[in-house]
Amino acid sequence: MRLHLINPNSSASMTATIARAAQRVAAPGTEIIGCTPADGPASIESHFDDAVAAVGVCEEIRRGEAAGADAYVIACFGDPGLHAARELTRAPVIGIAQAAFVLASMVATRFSVVTTLQRTVIMSEHLLHAYGYAAQCRRVRAAEIPVLELEDGAACMGRLVDEARRARDEDGIGAIVLGCAGMADLTAELGQAVGLPVVDGVTAAVKLAESMHQLGLGTSKFGDYATPPAKVFAGRFGHFSS
Repeated sequence: MRLHLINPNSSASMTATIARAAQRVAAPGTEIIGCTPADGPASIESHFDDAVAAVGVCEEIRRGEAAGADAYVIACFGDPGLHAARELTRAPVIGIAQAAFVLASMVATRFSVVTTLQRTVIMSEHLLHAYGYAAQCRRVRAAEIPVLELEDGAACMGRLVDEARRARDEDGIGAIVLGCAGMADLTAELGQAVGLPVVDGVTAAVKLAESMHQLGLGTSKFGDYATPPAKVFAGRFGHFSS
């Protein structure tokens, strides 16, 4: 199975870290291919970043289709371009936020999210409502760590552990969701420090993608995930013309 792991920001080093975390949990025979768009924001920390990154996600899906990818993971907690990406392929496309919420809801009736910056808290809350998990999430907490600082995990661990422990002690929860793909390689250490199940969306998405592929479940081409109608795109988006 060829799984294209798309990091929607333009940090190649973060893509490599995320891909290593994904490969550690992948089944034998699953090839993890880390993808970094050529254009886009260095990190995704706003609605504007999210909108620009979504174009890069769609371009990576098109490249993946040409390369014969069997499934895709969008490795950003905002799930940028998820619905558009699903229109472009019959293969499973998993967003890490949706994957994390699904698995957290299976190990606890209440969970909290520990994310990066305060400004992204509301964005995560929007996703919780959109995916139907708002009632099960007690709180989205910000550790006030810019995304790119997560590349030095040791320097960030203290703040993440402190916030996760506050969630455990104050929120009445049974599990914690990590709200950034850049935290993927910190999951085990955080779980040991907090004593609760800690769900990372990257690894959750990899296992869901593998399961869907094995079950023969692909993206429906009926309804709103049908292939987009052919049309002409102007200017810098001319390469999307069909």
